[in-house]
Amino acid sequence: MSIRALVYGDADPDSLDAAAVWAQSMARALAAAGCSTMLLLRSRPATDRLTAALAGTSDVTVRHPQEGGHRVDPGPQGLTPEQAVELITRIDAERRFHLVVLRGRRTAVVAAHSEALAGRLWTCVDDIPPTLAGMTPGVVSELTDIALASRFLLCAGEELRCFLESNVPAACGRAVLLPPALTAPRRPAADGPGVPLRVGYAGSLTESRNVPEMTELPALLAARGVPAELHVVGALGRGSPEWTRRAAKALEHTPNVVWHGGRSREEALGLLADCHVALSWHRHDSDAALAPALTALEPGALGIPVVVNRTPLYEELLGADYPLYADPAPQGAAAALERAGRPEVHREAAARCAAAAARFTPDRGVETLRSLLRTALPPAPRGTNPRLPLKVAVAGPDLTGLDPLIRHLDGLPGVELRLDEWEGPHTHDQYLSRELAAWADVVVCEWCGPHALFYARHKRSGQRLLVRLHRFELATEWPRRLDIEKVDAVVCVSRHYAERAREHASWPADQMVVLPEGIDVAQLSRPKLEGARYTLGVLGAVPSRKRLDRALDVLTELRGRDPRYTLAVKTRQPWDYWWVWNRPEERAHYEHAYRRIQRSGRLAEAVVFDPYGPDVAAWLRRVGFILSTGDDESFHRAAAEGAASGSVPVVWHWPGADTVYSPRWIHRDVTAMADAVHAVVTGDRFDAERAAARAEIAERYALPQVLEQWVRLIVADERPAPDGP
Repeated sequence: MSIRALVYGDADPDSLDAAAVWAQSMARALAAAGCSTMLLLRSRPATDRLTAALAGTSDVTVRHPQEGGHRVDPGPQGLTPEQAVELITRIDAERRFHLVVLRGRRTAVVAAHSEALAGRLWTCVDDIPPTLAGMTPGVVSELTDIALASRFLLCAGEELRCFLESNVPAACGRAVLLPPALTAPRRPAADGPGVPLRVGYAGSLTESRNVPEMTELPALLAARGVPAELHVVGALGRGSPEWTRRAAKALEHTPNVVWHGGRSREEALGLLADCHVALSWHRHDSDAALAPALTALEPGALGIPVVVNRTPLYEELLGADYPLYADPAPQGAAAALERAGRPEVHREAAARCAAAAARFTPDRGVETLRSLLRTALPPAPRGTNPRLPLKVAVAGPDLTGLDPLIRHLDGLPGVELRLDEWEGPHTHDQYLSRELAAWADVVVCEWCGPHALFYARHKRSGQRLLVRLHRFELATEWPRRLDIEKVDAVVCVSRHYAERAREHASWPADQMVVLPEGIDVAQLSRPKLEGARYTLGVLGAVPSRKRLDRALDVLTELRGRDPRYTLAVKTRQPWDYWWVWNRPEERAHYEHAYRRIQRSGRLAEAVVFDPYGPDVAAWLRRVGFILSTGDDESFHRAAAEGAASGSVPVVWHWPGADTVYSPRWIHRDVTAMADAVHAVVTGDRFDAERAAARAEIAERYALPQVLEQWVRLIVADERPAPDGP
């Protein structure tokens, strides 16, 4: 299949700003990943700065609004967001793109309201407000609309992705990492600085980039006894008239400053490569940026160091002791450049920058895009015919547990999917349910409840019925009332619960299928935050059988050995569930636990409750050990998700735990759990143990392989091996 992609960046095609560079590199990377790509420009370009590099790239066509069959006359600043989306939609009606890749929040908001593009948008969200103050209700609402309409939200860095997920719940599961790809040719580190010291800047010239201030640097360096030249490449961006006049005057008339004007990216990088040190120096109010600037990354690929502001982002990238951090004031930048003139400092800084740049190669970006394309555009399952698709209905009162499967089935050629979401165990649209019972080739019931009994009663000859059973139903009569002869397979997430269900309802063993929870290792596997090895995590502490009290016992034991241990609990509260809070024994359990935390010297400062929400992957970054302390679990997805994130699982020996997790993580008492944690920390085994845990989950429960097993069961009644995937 030839994959067709359209790329639109809300950018001036004659500038060198980040949006223009993004559009160029995205079109090139998609072509390298196997897509036939159209790059749509915001306006007719006056130069070939953006397009020259794409002229020889196969499978990339460049189009501006005033050419082709759907011509638009844009305003002086190019297409408005409304014009851009209308033009994209008209072109798409002819070519039917498999994906539409957008950058620019204003345009993405308009596109999100286009039903014609829904589900095919891949939206770059690098221009969101970087601070909580900027995430106003209006901005969150816009980003929610964008997330719901997008197949993927493309994030340049992990901090950006986690910030987005923490503020926009709809982004969780859709936000993926696609770091910038450096087009600069890799060069060895420079031998050292020269005289005069040649300082370079190549990028957008905007108010946040300290343009007039950087022109002061040669004079400030001369006062320190360092002869220097400043070479600036770029066209002035939009700003206030007063600032624009001041910046242009400074660039044109300051001694020892050479303004090369706007150039193509390739020419700009060539000029930068002739310098001894680069600048990526911005105003203090830009310190909250959530992704590294290209001006901070590309010098490393050219073999030269860069002067940057000291921010947490760059400390993670270059190290806290990187020698060329600069204060926002010109004197601070001059001091850093003076240090760059020392050969030993120059060598160290150039090596740090080269190592950082090596993490952003074009090959990595292309491989990431290929992986995303495989996820978004899977082939038709074996045994299906896209012209006569298999009709699949998924029914139940709560389908969230099957969300990944539903999204996967919805995107499969050869499968037509419809949902029957019951409002409650006995409340549903009877007309819809009867319609789907008559329509579907295969019915999948999430939970073994009244809806499963309904579809068993209305099962047609030749129709297949699959029922996924959880722990909850074993406390009800529904499994015993189900006509098992009408059911083709009962799916359980573990061997232990498959056996319990079979005994509970007297079902034949050959109708039991074990399909574990699918764990999205790719989404969960993220760098841990500093100090994570001293943080225990509990994900879900309600109802009382989850045994929050046992987690507190483990923490108490550990804090007796080292006061750095803490416990993070991400959960709904018991009073959020009426059926829990109305039971005296449940209320007593939590009242005792919370009173214990308040009154204990070891616990009061060491337990943090975080609100329930889908931002689990971001939350797990600070958790080094994930606890599973419950009395009874069927699979305990939380422990598997924690392990996939790189947290070490610490599992109570609940019945059947050894059929889900390796015995190395399972412990028979609180002391053994605490001993296991402390031995890993004090024995310097944290990285090795968490790598082993992640590898175990990836091998047994990785989401792609579990989805593949589900598809085989649905399409061809092909059952997994007795031990699961």
